[in-house]
Amino acid sequence: MKKFILFYAAVAFLSGCSSKKDYDTVFKDPNLFCQTVYQLNGVVMGNNFSPIVASRNYLYASVAAYEVIAAGYPEKYKSLAGQLNGLNSIPKPAAGEKIDYQFASLLAYCKLGASVTFPEGSMDEYVDSLKKMAKIHGMPADVINNSIAFSDTVSNVILQWSKNDNYAKTRSAEKYTVTDEAGRWVPTPPAYTSAMEPHWNEIRPAVLDSANQFPAPPPYKFEVKDTASDYYKQVMLSKHAIENLTDEQKHIADFWDDNPFKLNVSGHVMFGSKKFSPGGHWMSIVGIAAMKAKADFATTVYAYAKTSIALYDAFIQCWSVKFKYNTVRPETVINKYFDANWQPRLQTPPFPEYTCGHSTCSASAAEALTSVFGDNFSYTDSTELEFGIANRSYKSFRDAALENNMARFYGGIHYHYSCLAANKCGKEVGNLVVERLKMKL
Repeated sequence: MKKFILFYAAVAFLSGCSSKKDYDTVFKDPNLFCQTVYQLNGVVMGNNFSPIVASRNYLYASVAAYEVIAAGYPEKYKSLAGQLNGLNSIPKPAAGEKIDYQFASLLAYCKLGASVTFPEGSMDEYVDSLKKMAKIHGMPADVINNSIAFSDTVSNVILQWSKNDNYAKTRSAEKYTVTDEAGRWVPTPPAYTSAMEPHWNEIRPAVLDSANQFPAPPPYKFEVKDTASDYYKQVMLSKHAIENLTDEQKHIADFWDDNPFKLNVSGHVMFGSKKFSPGGHWMSIVGIAAMKAKADFATTVYAYAKTSIALYDAFIQCWSVKFKYNTVRPETVINKYFDANWQPRLQTPPFPEYTCGHSTCSASAAEALTSVFGDNFSYTDSTELEFGIANRSYKSFRDAALENNMARFYGGIHYHYSCLAANKCGKEVGNLVVERLKMKL
């Protein structure tokens, strides 16, 4: 959380030392938007949101911010109204009204980020700091008021749109039924948590026609006692891989762990540790790429919005597959049939194995980012440094997504073929987002 402290220290310093009318420069700094996304990342992590629900947080916040920018720069950006499922229209600013669209975009991001997370008001202190910055840096009162009003107008439309995505209804949907059927997913140690979001395929997609638009091939038949079967071979591949991991493979697994809440057990003592979710990790990568590319504020917002849409739809596609097949995790199979003491490198998450959620969303996000910044965009990912994990460097976003496939396998929580199938599905989702959305003119 060091970045939070440093940011607020910077705000305090600027607020106390500046009396120039340089608000236009201050609020056009794309790093300010990246810091705001980081703030939401912290709220999501702090409140233990699942990776799936987190993708919804990022979607609505990013689309709200983007719509403000699209309204302010109609010659460069096109509204997503009429392009995203259920989003029909976005209000336009009054002719001649003085609005700082960067400031308004930040406020819209924060309002939606707070509105679709719990507890409400979790970003109020941060929003107050932005408003204070605007005053200290000389933004005229009428511009501040107009910007806040327009931000609220757009935010209210996006918030209403969010309420029709079926999320509320799924909160009371039927729970996953645990049975003793061979090959069917059951809760895993140490928490033995119930299945996470078994009805996420009922959530309205952003771009996909339906959750089933890109079906994965059926998983291998559960034939754990047949040594010639594909399934048995995958089990043995996972078991032996974990038993013989190199230091590099351990680093890869840990780097892409992205477990938002790991339950640590030591004797009778239990405590949780938190990291960014898979979606939060990719939101961080967007910021890293934007800074390296020296993207302006509007391009940065555009990149976040496109990537958040790709992540959101990827999780919907993947969860449709997961709870269609309800496949058991490697940990359960190996402990029951081969070695009761075997443990994966990473803590097994609480949902079915096939297909891999992280591989799906990573491949989808990689396609979105490639469409913005280009292929062969090399970068160093420093996301995990604050969690004590060393940086890793990549030749491209797709290169990172491919490494993620191996990371979930090295972690012992997915079979290798599951990651490969997920990567293919994620690419299909990401390509659809890129092909269908007309955002930058």
